[in-house]
Formats: sequence, structure tokens, C-alpha cells
Amino acid sequence: MIGTIIGMIIIGAIAGFLARALVPGKDSMSIPATILLGIVGSFVGGFLASLIFNSGSGSLLRPSGLIGSVIGAIIALLVYNMATRGSRSSTRSRL
Repeated sequence: MIGTIIGMIIIGAIAGFLARALVPGKDSMSIPATILLGIVGSFVGGFLASLIFNSGSGSLLRPSGLIGSVIGAIIALLVYNMATRGSRSSTRSRL
């Protein structure tokens, strides 16, 4: 149980930092938010892989698990950026 949580945090950190490095633009996220992005990306990537390949659950420590986590984190980061872009620009226009 503890090993699984630590593994999710480590894979989440790696996937989150890689996603933030690959997506252009400024992302002012803290380290815990980046780890959370990677963990969400792991779930998104695993879900998409199960839909595409019609497979069961896989290990997070396989290279395909890490690649899927990074792809999922990129998707989650793009959705986050699109969702928060409108609120940032409307705040600036009021100033």
C-alpha cells in the first residue's frame, strides 16, 4: 500500500515535469500541483490505453506506463490551460 503510493508520487512527478517541459507556455504550478498533474495523467493515460488496446490494468513501472502517464499528463495540462485561460484574460481586461 505504501509502496504503491510512493510509486504513484514518483511516476506522477516524472510525468508532470515532462508534460510541463513539453507543453509550450508559462505554467505557474507548484511542485505538489505538478505531481498531482502527473498522477491525473497516469489515470488518463491508463484509461485511454484500455480503450485503445482493450487491455486490463498494467504496471506503472513499465515504459509504456510511463509514456502513457506523460501523454495523459500532457492532455490534462492542455485541458487545464484551456479551462483557466479565459479566467486569466477576463481578469486582466478588468484592470
